[in-house]
Amino acid sequence: MEPQFEKLEAAIGYRFRDRTLLRRALTHASHAYEMSTEAGEDNQQLEFLGDAILGFLASRHLVRRYPTFREGRLSVIKNYLVSASHLHTVAAGLGLGEHLLLGRGEEMSGGRSKAGVLADALEALIAAIYLDGGVEAAQAFVETHVFRDAEPLAAEAGPPGANYKGALQETARALNLPAPRYLVVDEQGPPHERLFTVEVRVGQHAARGEGASKKSAGQRAAEALLRRLLAEKI
Repeated sequence: MEPQFEKLEAAIGYRFRDRTLLRRALTHASHAYEMSTEAGEDNQQLEFLGDAILGFLASRHLVRRYPTFREGRLSVIKNYLVSASHLHTVAAGLGLGEHLLLGRGEEMSGGRSKAGVLADALEALIAAIYLDGGVEAAQAFVETHVFRDAEPLAAEAGPPGANYKGALQETARALNLPAPRYLVVDEQGPPHERLFTVEVRVGQHAARGEGASKKSAGQRAAEALLRRLLAEKI
């Protein structure tokens, strides 16, 4: 087994019995094409399987962890946990990009840091763990690396890292609401001490936030609206 794969095994907390599964999970279609390997030797089928496994494990985890939550609230949290943006964050935190097997073109275009490539590879990795060690092994992995952000979201505090805009985007999608729209509604103070007020709207719902920059004000507005939407789903 390549040394870099052993490093990844240490990072994910799982050692493969059949290490060809790990290699396949990390093999992008561009690499398989350049190597002229047979169909099914890239990670696309594993990604397909991993998506289904992740959805099931997320549902099971949330029902067990929050037995009093209604379906709408559970759906909001689940949609965030299985979203491409969240999976990208998890994959980047594991350093998954450095272990991918990419074709030359994908490598040159920055494939190791592409959100879609990393999210897909993480789903493929989940499937590989499932096939190698069974459902409990896959459950242990996602509990440790993917579902740890459920607690703050369930408590209406938003996900760690203060990416409230991203969380609000996923929540709006889960609730079948329009995408959030942000508008700077006020600016005060001298140039070196500006205070911005940003309003965010999701359908008929709106909230405002203030900050020293438009970005921070937008995050605070998103946080306020996220709390409101989640509270309505309890």
